Amino acid sequence: MSAIASAASQVIELAAEVTPAEAKAESAAASAGFAYGLAAIGPGIGIGYLVGQAVQAMARQPEAAGQVQTTMFLGIAFTEALALIGFVVFILLKFA
Repeated sequence: MSAIASAASQVIELAAEVTPAEAKAESAAASAGFAYGLAAIGPGIGIGYLVGQAVQAMARQPEAAGQVQTTMFLGIAFTEALALIGFVVFILLKFA
């Protein structure tokens, strides 16, 4: 029990030494990371769905594979732009 008590007292002492600016920076970094994580989920799901449907379309109509592939790459580019916007918001939250 004494080891737990001494460890707890050390944590309390360290927490008392944290300045408000450091606490703000830590919370900003945590929230920015969480925001980027959420921003990356949507495009990841979207790209997976898009590629899956394109593969199905190419399997059903191989003669249209070129057009389907071109459309798929355009869709991937637009969907990936959402992830890049999320990254920009992450950077703005982190350094603002």
